[in-house]
Amino acid sequence: MSPPGRPKGEYRSAEREGSPMSPPGRPKGEYRGAEREGRPHADQAGTDMAGRLSRACEQLGLDADAGAMAKLLDYLSQMQRWNRTYNLTAIRDPQQMLVQHLFDSLAAVRPFSEALGAPGTGAKVYDVGSGGGLPGVVLAIMRPDWSVTCVDAVEKKTAFVRQMSGVLALPNLQARHARIETLEPAQCNIVTSRAFASLDDFAQLAGRHVRNDGTLVAMKGKLPEDEIQALHARGEWQVDHIQPLRVPELQAERCLIWLRRSQGTL
Repeated sequence: MSPPGRPKGEYRSAEREGSPMSPPGRPKGEYRGAEREGRPHADQAGTDMAGRLSRACEQLGLDADAGAMAKLLDYLSQMQRWNRTYNLTAIRDPQQMLVQHLFDSLAAVRPFSEALGAPGTGAKVYDVGSGGGLPGVVLAIMRPDWSVTCVDAVEKKTAFVRQMSGVLALPNLQARHARIETLEPAQCNIVTSRAFASLDDFAQLAGRHVRNDGTLVAMKGKLPEDEIQALHARGEWQVDHIQPLRVPELQAERCLIWLRRSQGTL
């Protein structure tokens, strides 16, 4: 979903700057060597990705059971298949998709969980400009007690998310084909975006969907100082706090910017 005024260098640009690191214990240059010698057998590649995903969840403090792990890997596989026809993401390489999509989205799960309360606590979450469901599908997999809605203006992308709701057996996942500003207020606990707009545009377009005690959470790469200044100049929303993220295997800056309504505004 691409409203006017998308700033340069926002989250998607940051994805291009970041490059996956070799997993712990893997000799430097092994990826290049493997490419020259030929691609690994599909079963070996799948086992390797499962192991890396398991390690990433451990590093992020996430308790992912076998069912959730299988759904995350199936989601990645489905995204690769659909991407050949529907161009869901500019990232094509499965190894990069694992890190820059799955690990990146997983990094938000624990902070969101801490903000929303004890495990098992129901919550309503909107993912705005969700594209192929990042981070919305990942949130729905990891927190089945949350109601997660992925909103995007591109129909083929919401069709993919809707398909994932069925294929991955996620009754808590919905998709809305619409521009966020055209929808009725949703009274969400959290409205998030990963690749949507500047902070001020995000607040102006999506803020109406946040309940009075809720929050907007923007997933960003480098800290956007100019966007923060523009947001505060308008005065309706303000930065509550900025939370740095460490994404496993990724050499790039990541942070969550938590926004709350300024005192006296509704």
